[in-house]
Amino acid sequence: MSDLVKEFNDYRSKMNEKLLADNNKVIKRIFNVDTNAYMEGALDVKTKELLGLVASAVLRCDDCIKYHLETAYKQGVTKEEIMESMGIATLVGGTIVIPHLRRAYEFWEALEESVQ
Repeated sequence: MSDLVKEFNDYRSKMNEKLLADNNKVIKRIFNVDTNAYMEGALDVKTKELLGLVASAVLRCDDCIKYHLETAYKQGVTKEEIMESMGIATLVGGTIVIPHLRRAYEFWEALEESVQ
């Protein structure tokens, strides 16, 4: 696994464990809503992940972008689908999204390298 991907996943897992162990009802419920929102429904998981990716890019949340990239990758989303989605995000969010587009591209490459 790429160091970039491993570092992100290790930190995310460690901090999520700490947050959830603190036993805050509101935080636990938000995590639960998030988990359930991305489950199969009227929209398939792949589509929901791409929607999450676009929203995360427009909101400029690099952690969220990485999370949705990895989940989309695991769902079989292609690089072309990612780039088309990120194109929409850049169009909607404006040029301020370009630095996040760069980091997203780098993380996607790391995901691709992690299976080689």
